[in-house]
Amino acid sequence: MKIEKALKLIEAEAREAARNWPAFNSMHEGYAVLLEEVDELWDEVKKNPQNLLNVRFEVIQVGAMAVRFLADLSLEEAEGR
Repeated sequence: MKIEKALKLIEAEAREAARNWPAFNSMHEGYAVLLEEVDELWDEVKKNPQNLLNVRFEVIQVGAMAVRFLADLSLEEAEGR
């Protein structure tokens, strides 16, 4: 997969999350959500690293939550939080 395609998948997932969930309330929440996604990725890798579909899904989730976290941090800065 090319980087451009990977970024489009991550962007689509980040936008979907933004539509369905409010912004993170704090940096702690953003970190916790990102850590949860990384833990889910690790679980998939340990369980069955050959199941690329599940691993790929979790990698997209990690990327999307990292982007979402960054976007919400920028929102905090703009609002002076």
